[in-house]
Amino acid sequence: MSIKIKSGKGFMKAIEIVKFGGPENLKVCKRAIPEIENNQVLIKVEYSGINRPDILQRQGNYPVPKNASDIPGLEVSGTIVDKGKSATKYKIGEKICALCHGGGYAEYVAVNQDHCLPVPKNFSMAEAACLPETFLTVWSNVFLRGKLKKNESILIHGGSSGIGTTAVQLSQYFGSKVYATAGSSKKCLAVKKLGALECFDYKKCKFEEEVLKFTENKGVDLILDMVAGPYINRNLKCLKEDGRLVIIAVQGGLKAEINFGYLMRNRHTISGSTLRPQSDKSKAAYTRSLIKNVWPILNKNKIKPIIQKVFSFSKITHAHKALEKGEHIGKFALKI
Repeated sequence: MSIKIKSGKGFMKAIEIVKFGGPENLKVCKRAIPEIENNQVLIKVEYSGINRPDILQRQGNYPVPKNASDIPGLEVSGTIVDKGKSATKYKIGEKICALCHGGGYAEYVAVNQDHCLPVPKNFSMAEAACLPETFLTVWSNVFLRGKLKKNESILIHGGSSGIGTTAVQLSQYFGSKVYATAGSSKKCLAVKKLGALECFDYKKCKFEEEVLKFTENKGVDLILDMVAGPYINRNLKCLKEDGRLVIIAVQGGLKAEINFGYLMRNRHTISGSTLRPQSDKSKAAYTRSLIKNVWPILNKNKIKPIIQKVFSFSKITHAHKALEKGEHIGKFALKI
């Protein structure tokens, strides 16, 4: 296989944010092929995963780190076409998927070799592109930060989202009792098919009451929350003593008033994180842990990402509109 592309040589097509605002502000442009550092690989991108942080970045609500690309896109699949001198983990010509520090909506992206993952057996490249950001987020927050164990119970908000469908599948596979919320009966049914014992339509019921009912008033050990705001106190009401609440997004608002007496009496732990601002070292550690613990499961085809639709490169505005509409189950991917 002849690979002739070199970092920093020539131009590529990419999608840039012309100005902050709606999906119409995403435009195809010409950019220089990125230069790579010693520990990086240059990937010729086949597919990019589309994630909610991409929307927040487009809206101006997700500041780009100073050392990151301003091009959206946090996960890709593709082929290595060049690499730095110290990048020895993968070979030129090898197909991989990778967590990006931005830049995924482009024909080429430079990525730290320690944030790359092999494509699981029998996975399409579209499926592989929908793994890194989503699975790293779930693994680091549910299993490393949240310390979910076998026979424990978990409530996953947004169970039909990309993060949600991944968290449901992984939690169920590792022997946990899974409950979830979603915004329609259709979504709830899909989530239950993935392994949730029950999925509660948050538009029709108070999830905290349903959780207590289905757990005989015991509550759950762990909650994965993407809403925050008014959900915080509702979450605490259905969390067991010594339970953990992990917040990974704030779609419901940045602030909430908490009764700390209740928190102290029940010995609850509240924590949270976002993946992109973390150090390369932390992301590399998450990646190694994911490859060790989850990749064997993927290689056996026990779990796969749920993809609602693949959009062509020129239809990126349609993809963002569809993600914002929120009627999907699973993820969207972009064919580069």
